[in-house]
Amino acid sequence: MPPLTLPDGRPVPRLGQGTWHMGESAGNRRGEADALRLGLDLGMTLIDTAEMYAEGGAEEVVAEAIAGRRAEVFLVSKVYPHNAGRAKLQAALDRSLKRLRVETLDGYLLHWRGGVPLDETVAAMEKARAAGKLRRWGVSNLDVDDLEELGPALAECATDQVLYSLEHRGAEYDLLPFCAARGMPVMAYSPVGQGGRLLRQPALAKVAARHGATPAQVALAWTLRQPGVISIPKAADPRHVRENAAAGKIVLSAADLAELDAAFPPPRRKRPLAML
Repeated sequence: MPPLTLPDGRPVPRLGQGTWHMGESAGNRRGEADALRLGLDLGMTLIDTAEMYAEGGAEEVVAEAIAGRRAEVFLVSKVYPHNAGRAKLQAALDRSLKRLRVETLDGYLLHWRGGVPLDETVAAMEKARAAGKLRRWGVSNLDVDDLEELGPALAECATDQVLYSLEHRGAEYDLLPFCAARGMPVMAYSPVGQGGRLLRQPALAKVAARHGATPAQVALAWTLRQPGVISIPKAADPRHVRENAAAGKIVLSAADLAELDAAFPPPRRKRPLAML
C-alpha cells in the first residue's frame, strides 16, 4: 500500500501500530516490545502512544522497541488535556521524551479537549516545535466545530485522531470530508473495535471468508478504503501483527462494501463524535 504524504511532504505508512493497554504489566513488556519491532520489520513504522497509556508505561515499551531504529519510525504521542496549558505541556512533553528516550517527536497530539483553551494549547505546541522537541502537532477526538475553532492555526494541524470503525462511522458524515478538503489525514484508533464484538458479526465474517482473510483484516481494510485515513491497530501477539500488516493488501469490492454498509449503515445525520 502506497504511503500517505503529509502536507509537509513527509511520507507515512497508512497502516501503523497503536499501543493502548501496553505497558500495564511488567511481565508483558518484553513481548509487547518484540511485537512492535516485528511490526516495524513488516513496514508498520508509524507508532502511536500517549502519556495516558499505563501512565507512561506504554511509552517505555515503545522506547525499548525503537532502540537503535529511531530513524525508521514516525513517532506520535499524546498529551493529557489537563497538561495542555502553557507550562504544563512543556513539562509533560519533556517527560514523554525522556520515557521514549528520544529528542523529538514526529507528532504530538492533544488527546481530547479539556478545560484549557485551544489557542493556549496551540501556542504551547508551537513553542515546543520552535524548540525542536516536536516536528508537528495535532489533535485527537476533536469534531468539526472544535477544528473550526482553531481558526488560522488549523492550517498547521497535522492530523485528527478519532475513533473510526465499522461500528463507529459517525466521522463519515462531516469530519472526514472536512479533513479531506484540507489535506489533513485522519488517524483511526480502535479500527477493529474493543472486546471482539465487531469481529463476531456475521457480515464481516462472510466478507472475510470470500477473501481468505480474518474479520480483523477486513475491518482494517475497510478503514483503509478511505484515501486520507491512517489506521493504527494495536497488537501484542506476533500472529496478529502479521495479520494486520497483510490487511493492507486486501481490496474490498463494491459488493463487499455494499454488504458491510447493509450490516453497519453509514450515518445519515450528524452524530456526536464517539470516543473511548
